[in-house]
Amino acid sequence: MLRSMNSAISGLRAHQTKLDVTGNNIANVNTVGFKASQTVFEDTLSQAVRNGSAPRAEVGGTNPAQVGLGVKVAGITTNFGQGSTQNTGRSTDFMIEGDGFFVVQTGAQQLYTRAGSFNFDAAGNLVTPSGAKLQGWAADATGVVNTNGPIGALSVPAGQTIAPRATTTGVVAGNLPADATPATTTPPAPATTIETPLTVFDDLGNEVPVTFTFTKTGAVGDGAWNVVAAIPNPAFDPTAPVSPTNQPRTPVNGATGQDITFDAATGRLTATSIDELALTIDGRAVAIDISTMTQYGSPGTVTAPEQDGYAAGTLESFALGNDGTITGSFSNGERQTLGRLAMASFANPGGLEKAGGSTFRAANNSGVPNIGEAGTGGRGSLVAGALEMSNVDLAEEFTGLIVAQRGFQANSRVITSSDEVLQDLVNLKR
Repeated sequence: MLRSMNSAISGLRAHQTKLDVTGNNIANVNTVGFKASQTVFEDTLSQAVRNGSAPRAEVGGTNPAQVGLGVKVAGITTNFGQGSTQNTGRSTDFMIEGDGFFVVQTGAQQLYTRAGSFNFDAAGNLVTPSGAKLQGWAADATGVVNTNGPIGALSVPAGQTIAPRATTTGVVAGNLPADATPATTTPPAPATTIETPLTVFDDLGNEVPVTFTFTKTGAVGDGAWNVVAAIPNPAFDPTAPVSPTNQPRTPVNGATGQDITFDAATGRLTATSIDELALTIDGRAVAIDISTMTQYGSPGTVTAPEQDGYAAGTLESFALGNDGTITGSFSNGERQTLGRLAMASFANPGGLEKAGGSTFRAANNSGVPNIGEAGTGGRGSLVAGALEMSNVDLAEEFTGLIVAQRGFQANSRVITSSDEVLQDLVNLKR
């Protein structure tokens, strides 16, 4: 009788644990990044009433007769299946699609989480609701991220500025008309000139307007042109007559500019022509690519579409890429990488220990964290403006709740029945 009661007691304890786990799952049905747990039972030792025997010539074999001694909790496993997606629109909400964990630091402790709801603290650090700092790699001043270096707290300080960059290269493209009038026509006529502006930047980010003037120099139908690149002359006196010593602009690609030549048959620059204008602005060399220019029969369409300099700018917003790259948008129109989120993967995520606050810590059976970029090494990709919700299945949990309740109830009935049998046994003595 005592065996049945002890077995039933172990059943009560085991099913109470299942009720505890199920209750915790239901309590966290709306917890961001929560992973449901399951209770696994196994039987305990069994007591042999009769040992089995092998078959012999004169008699057959017998099976052992054993009485089980109850049940115990074999383990409480965590289900790391993907939770549902909830779009939030917040730029600091991140979701992992696939395997992996965010890496956060609290004090000297490194933890891991699937909950991607982050905020900024006063220092501009991205932190969890409990204050743990999100880890990753910060970009250098030029926007380069070294993912082979150590990870650290990711910060996007409000009002962050990007340093100016002086122009070193640019492009002038388009078409010069093949029927342009040269300066040597008879009777004399004004030569065809085409101007296009380009704004470049000095070392301090100040704008320097450059005007490119293309003048037809050869005969009608040939491809000879002269290009003068000029900037405003700070010493120009608008009240005095224009003269060789009082010009509104100062050439920066030679006193007389540079000559270029197009092939009259193909309309492209000839092999002997220069395809790059060499400018000198405030002592700096600036190379302007003109290799794509043409001389066709269509009207002139010369433009200066790009150059590589920019003024100083202030951070206005940022966005997260699928690989965890945080890109900032600045007031000067530039976009620059600010950093990259780090992600961790484990050989056995089920071996992680829960550390509270929807975080986990590495344990003996989890393996060491494999930290790297999103989308590599088995780590999932990232989605900004969304959160991964709890993967608790309420239908399954309520079913498990009923099963646990009935199991607990049935084991209590075993104790009641065993007690009644013991009472009948005691009553044999009148």
